[in-house]
Amino acid sequence: MRILVSNDDGYFAPGIAALAAALAEVGDVTVVAPERDRSGASNSLTLDRPLSLRRAANGFHFVNGTPTDCVHLAVTGMLDHLPDMVVSGVNHGANMGDDTVYSGTVAAATEGYLLGVPSIAISLVSKQASDFSGAARVARDLAERFLREPFRQPVLLNVNVPDRPYEELRGQKITRLGKRHKAEPVIRSVTPRNETVYWVGAAGQAADAGEGTDFHAVAEGFVSITPLQIDLTHYNLMPGVSEWLAR
Repeated sequence: MRILVSNDDGYFAPGIAALAAALAEVGDVTVVAPERDRSGASNSLTLDRPLSLRRAANGFHFVNGTPTDCVHLAVTGMLDHLPDMVVSGVNHGANMGDDTVYSGTVAAATEGYLLGVPSIAISLVSKQASDFSGAARVARDLAERFLREPFRQPVLLNVNVPDRPYEELRGQKITRLGKRHKAEPVIRSVTPRNETVYWVGAAGQAADAGEGTDFHAVAEGFVSITPLQIDLTHYNLMPGVSEWLAR
């Protein structure tokens, strides 16, 4: 099995090293990741300049672009064969609820999905992560299952793993995305040159975190697996908009 690995934390991040090592036990792994941290890049493509592809001493490839650029470049130009799976991560921090809209980790997996490849985004729910081996092993388990029982169509899975040893995980739960409260306000500061600058504030706390959500599953010690789709059409609102336009 050929596996393309990417992330949004950069090719040097410990999470991607752990992920690549774990998946190498399952198949032939190629790593193509951003040259620097591109967290929050979402599904952005670089269209205003050319991209460069380089190879690090550890064999990982890195691109001067976004996570989406990395997967797009690899699948449509670099690789001789379409990968059997794209796995993005292991992200340092959660990608639950509204996070998925902004996440570069999820975006890398989404690009694989859009290109017709089954894809997984995997994140370790921790602010002070030091051991990514448990989350990497979860990714390996999913890849092994896919190898035994491939999906009949491309699938996009968003996986969040509690920060605890693999042996202490309580299992897996299929979940829906929860929802956060409104984000914290931007943080204003002044530079030594007396210029006003702003830092984006922290994400809000979970508002919809009840049973069945990704927030709830992780809080209870379960691996959260959320199947995602890309169709943003609000079908229930179509008749109302049509009526509004006809007035």
